[in-house]
Amino acid sequence: MTVRKKAASNRVLWLFAVGQLGWSLLSGLVTNLLVFFYKPTDEALAEGHTLFVTKQTFLGLTVIGLISAAGRIFDAVTDPLIAGRSDNLRHRLGRRIPFMRYSAIPFGLTAVLLFLSPVDHTSPVNAAALTVCTLLFYLFLTCYVTPYNALIPELGRTQNARINLSTFLSVTFFLGSGLAFAIPMMAGALKDSVGYTNSYRIPIAVLSVIATVCMLIPAFAIDENEYADTTPGRSSAFRSLTATFRNREFRVFVISDILYWIALTIFQTGMLYYVTKLMGLTESASSTLFIVMSVVSVCFYPAVNAVAKKIGKKKPIFFAFVCFSAVFLITAFAGKTGIPGRAYGVMIALLAALPMAILGILPQAVIADISEADQIGTGESRQGMFYAARTFAYKMGQSAAMLIFTSTASFREDTGLGYRLTAVIAAVLCLLGGAVFLRYNEKKVIEKIGQKNQTE
Repeated sequence: MTVRKKAASNRVLWLFAVGQLGWSLLSGLVTNLLVFFYKPTDEALAEGHTLFVTKQTFLGLTVIGLISAAGRIFDAVTDPLIAGRSDNLRHRLGRRIPFMRYSAIPFGLTAVLLFLSPVDHTSPVNAAALTVCTLLFYLFLTCYVTPYNALIPELGRTQNARINLSTFLSVTFFLGSGLAFAIPMMAGALKDSVGYTNSYRIPIAVLSVIATVCMLIPAFAIDENEYADTTPGRSSAFRSLTATFRNREFRVFVISDILYWIALTIFQTGMLYYVTKLMGLTESASSTLFIVMSVVSVCFYPAVNAVAKKIGKKKPIFFAFVCFSAVFLITAFAGKTGIPGRAYGVMIALLAALPMAILGILPQAVIADISEADQIGTGESRQGMFYAARTFAYKMGQSAAMLIFTSTASFREDTGLGYRLTAVIAAVLCLLGGAVFLRYNEKKVIEKIGQKNQTE
C-alpha cells in the first residue's frame, strides 16, 4: 500500500527552486561563454584576450566544437546511469538528496576550472586539460540535476502545485541564466583593471561560488522523506530506460524537445556573435538585451500560469515553438534591414519574452504529468529515469548543436554569413519541433491522472 506523503507548501517549493538558480547559472556559464572564450572573435584578440586552443578546423569541425560535443555526449550517456542509481538508491536521506549534497561543490569547482588554462598561449595541453574538465563538469552536473529533477513530480503532486512549482523553477532558471548572461557586462567593467581574459574569469569564479551555495540550500533544507516516495526501484538502468521510451507520449515529447534544444543551443551559443558581428554592438549589450527579455518574460508568468491551468499545456507550448521560430529567423537578418542594431536587438528580446516564459514553465510540468500517468499504468516509480531520458535525448541534441554551430559559423566568417545560417537552421528546427509536439495526447495523460485522484 502506498503511503500518502505530506503536501509541499509554497515555501518548500521556493526552497527547492533555489537549487535551479544554482545549476542553471553554472550551466549557463558553459553554454553561453565556453565557445566564445575559446573561439574568440578578432576584436576580442585585439583587446588582449589569449587564444588558448587552436581555431583550425579538422574535417570542418573546430577543436572547441569537438570538445563541447564530447562533453554533451558523455553527459547524455551518464544521465540514465545516474538516474538508475538514484531510482534504486536505499539511503536514510532518500533517493535524491544524497546525490545533490555530494555533487554540488565539485560541480561548482569544475565550472571555474573550465576557464583556467595551464598554458598561457595556444597549446594542445590546454585542449587536453579542457577536455578533462569538460567531462568532469558534465558528470557532476548530471549527479546533481538528474536527481533534482526527479523530485519535481514528488513535490508537485497536484496540477495546480505542479504548474506553480514549474513557475517558480522558471523564475529561478531565468535568474541563474540572467546572471550568466550578465558576465560580458561585468567583464566590460573589469577589462581596464585586470585585462580581457581575467575580466571573464573573476566574475565566473564569484558566480560559481554563489551557484554552489544555492544548490546546497534545497539539499540541506528539504527532508525528502516527508514529501517523496523513497522506496527504491527494482529495474536496472537499461531496463528502466527501455521501459521509459516505450511510453508513446513521452517519445513524442522527447522528439519535439530534442529539436527545440538543438535550436535553442545554437541560438544561445551564437548570441554574443549575433550581437557583436551582426548587430555591431559591444559584448556587454548582450547582457542588457537578456535582462530586457527576462524582465518582460517574468511579467508574462502569471498569465502563462493561469492560461495553462485553464486550457492545458499543449496549445501554449505549440504557440511558443512557432514564436521562437519567427524570432530566430528575424535574427538571421540583423544588420540587413536598415534598423539600428540596438533597436533590432531590443525587438528580438521583446519578441522572445513570451515564448521563453511558456517554454520555461510548461515542459517540466508535462514531464511530471507523463511520469505520473506512467506510474499509474505500470505500478513502478521511476521519475528519475523519465527526467534522465529527457535530458539524455536533449543533451545529444545539444551535442549536435555545438557541432552545427561551430562548423556553420566558420563559413565565410568574415562576412557573418555563417552566423546568419545558424539562426536560420535554428528557426527551421524549432518549427519542426512544434509540428511534432502537436502529436502529444495531453487529454489521455490528464484523464489517467484524474482517474487515480478520484479513487484516492
